[in-house]
Amino acid sequence: MARILFGKTLLSISIATVVSACSPQPSATAPQSVGSNDSSIANLSVSNPSTFARKEQNLLLPFSDLGVTASQAQALVALEGGNTVPSQLIDHNGDGNKDSLLLQFDFAAVETKQLQILNDTALFNAQQLTKHTQAEISYKTGGQWQDSKYIGGEFQNVTELTPPAQYTDHSEWIRYEGPGIESDKVGYRIYLDWRNGFDVFGNKTGKPVLHQVGLDGYKSYHEMADWGMDLLKVGKSLGAGGFGYWDGDKVQLVSTVSGHTAKVIENGAVYSALQIQYKDWQIAGKTTNLTANLSMTAGSRLVHTRLSLTEPLDNIAIGLVRLPNTQVLHGKSEVTGHSWTYLATWGEQTLTGGNDKLGMAILYKRGANKQLTGDENSHVAVMTPSGTELEYYFLSAWDGEPGGIKTEAEFVEYLEQEVEKLTLTPRLSLKTALSEQQKAGALTADVALNWSERLAASEMVRQTPYYAYGGWDYERQRPSKWEYTTGLQLQAYDDLLKVKPNAQWQQVLTDVIDSFITSDGDIRTYKLSNHNIDSLNTGNMLLREYQRNPKPEYKQALDLLRKQLAEHPRTSEGAFWHKQIYPHQLWLDGVYMGMPFLANYSKAFEQGHAFDEVVKEFTISRDKLRDLNTGLYYHAWDEAREQDWADKNTGLASQFWGRGLGWLAMALVDVLEIIPADQTALRQPLLDMTAELAEALVKVQHDNGTWYQILDKPNAPGNYLESSASGMFTYFFAKGVNNGYLDARYKATAVKAYEGLVNEFILVHPDNSISLVNTCQVAGLGFGRDGSYHYYMSEPVFRNDAKANGPFIMAGVQIAKLLGTN
Repeated sequence: MARILFGKTLLSISIATVVSACSPQPSATAPQSVGSNDSSIANLSVSNPSTFARKEQNLLLPFSDLGVTASQAQALVALEGGNTVPSQLIDHNGDGNKDSLLLQFDFAAVETKQLQILNDTALFNAQQLTKHTQAEISYKTGGQWQDSKYIGGEFQNVTELTPPAQYTDHSEWIRYEGPGIESDKVGYRIYLDWRNGFDVFGNKTGKPVLHQVGLDGYKSYHEMADWGMDLLKVGKSLGAGGFGYWDGDKVQLVSTVSGHTAKVIENGAVYSALQIQYKDWQIAGKTTNLTANLSMTAGSRLVHTRLSLTEPLDNIAIGLVRLPNTQVLHGKSEVTGHSWTYLATWGEQTLTGGNDKLGMAILYKRGANKQLTGDENSHVAVMTPSGTELEYYFLSAWDGEPGGIKTEAEFVEYLEQEVEKLTLTPRLSLKTALSEQQKAGALTADVALNWSERLAASEMVRQTPYYAYGGWDYERQRPSKWEYTTGLQLQAYDDLLKVKPNAQWQQVLTDVIDSFITSDGDIRTYKLSNHNIDSLNTGNMLLREYQRNPKPEYKQALDLLRKQLAEHPRTSEGAFWHKQIYPHQLWLDGVYMGMPFLANYSKAFEQGHAFDEVVKEFTISRDKLRDLNTGLYYHAWDEAREQDWADKNTGLASQFWGRGLGWLAMALVDVLEIIPADQTALRQPLLDMTAELAEALVKVQHDNGTWYQILDKPNAPGNYLESSASGMFTYFFAKGVNNGYLDARYKATAVKAYEGLVNEFILVHPDNSISLVNTCQVAGLGFGRDGSYHYYMSEPVFRNDAKANGPFIMAGVQIAKLLGTN
């Protein structure tokens, strides 16, 4: 805890100090013009990654990303070709304060739109938006309680309601028994009592109807009306997407609580949201508070559901009522863990008395799902929250709505498109006035170091101290572990601190590494028998710590990592498998994860006896993975030709993945720095590979200096300029020129790459922190990852990821060295 508090304290000092020490602009404060009329604050390029049209696509832009504070963001509007785009200022996190701009527009297939964001009072006030969403809660006043039933009175709408202790089901105090939320497609009510069921209001009008529902009594909405009716018999089930706890046999509803509070967070034309607080839920031997944030957008049937607990609780149950005469439908399970999929039902499951059809579904990330099961009341997906958070969607589609879905086949097609829309998010390039102001001016050595320091300062608050054992990895949403991302980010800091010393930051690095090493030289969370080559990368930082402070336990831990390589399984020619669970496979990633560590260890403790093993790993990689036509390297090779991603003849993966090749590029220049210059025979194959790779990379470099997620397919749907690969290649070119591994003509390539890296991916926030955006969060092969182009598009596009942060910081150090030699 002391480490984390230290890291928290650091930010207010660090960012201000870094910015004032060497700012790339005259002033590091937010532009003074923001907030005035006719003030352009951002330009946005946004692309549809799908080959189908997306109607009413939503796009959420936090104020901080736009470079403005909440107080400045009073009149934000978006223009496309001079026309305003439907939008709404919203409170997305549910804390009572506006924090984001929500845009909505129609996308043609693979379309790119150019939008301008302004803070313009006249345009903002001139917007005339038809109301397409609604959230409400209404209860009776003027009557009286008789035991648990409320007699008499009239309904009034409120924005917040906490029922009294005597309130229960069928009390007829809350209109339609709970809060409601809807779009112009469908409405839902959430029982604000022990049932916590989710019910569906079918809508025949194509516009919001909740304000009409139940005004004339509890029973009226159970009969067909001009607006529609209550469609679903919920009973003791989860209803149309509710949540509870799976005890191993059945669902435990959110019933045993000390109270409920429902709030209307937003009730707007484009977006409406509810928040329900469940106090002191007694479940699984724990007492936890549960907050559910529920939101809908215009034209959508989906309810975005975000659950937050005060105590960790596994086995959250989400699901659908089990009814006869229905077909159970499942989305794809052989997909990456970050991809969305679904559990759905279709059939004659309404209360209308006819043969009309209703489809219901829950949409969730495949990796969060522990099992699909059920009890006598509900079909259930058992979920593992990320710490104390769980996100999912639920939806209903009634064939009685205007233009409704009529068949099971149409419903499945609709679901498949919805999960793709969630998985393949729009591709963004955002240029804000604040960011552009701070990027203005010539690139110098000091400017490059300043950007590295600013990202390091920002990460000192967001993540770095939390990498310590017992901390939380916010990128992966799990407890911190001994893994390669930790080592990469810490090594980047260490590189920076060699030229810009900072005793506080250096102590954080030591604290993080030290937290994993036990007194007897074991490494917490590390398991040698996994033979995971990724686990070795942080050994480089451990070695640096040992060389500064040669504790015996550090050496024992280093020996343990070296032992892994001595026992590590290999291909028939001697290349290291990527992991025990990835047999016979050589991945580009693994060359970086293992070879710099092996070279460093061998130089420090073995007189370099393992250098030939290190070089052999590179030469086998070249032989097996390099494409002769392009000079690029495929992501991986399966010697056994058994994996579904591997070509049955060659064993090769099918794509040139940017970061995969970035790992190899960094490994080349890092290992060349370790093997002494007089060992010319060992170094020559690496020098040859470095020259070849530089030539190949220049051919696929974008005009702005950066590189694509899939290197050779710039025009393919969904492909995007990617920050981690771009940072790695920048580091490769700059370090290659600095150390004489590359011809001096590549200096211009390195500078162009770095300028593109900053211009394309750095976002400045109003508090002077910065973010590095458009990073592929993770990519791999096997276990639902088929290695196709579509797969690499399906992984989340993330920000402030160590796999991009580290190379960016290190690239800035190398560029500073490159420019400092003028």
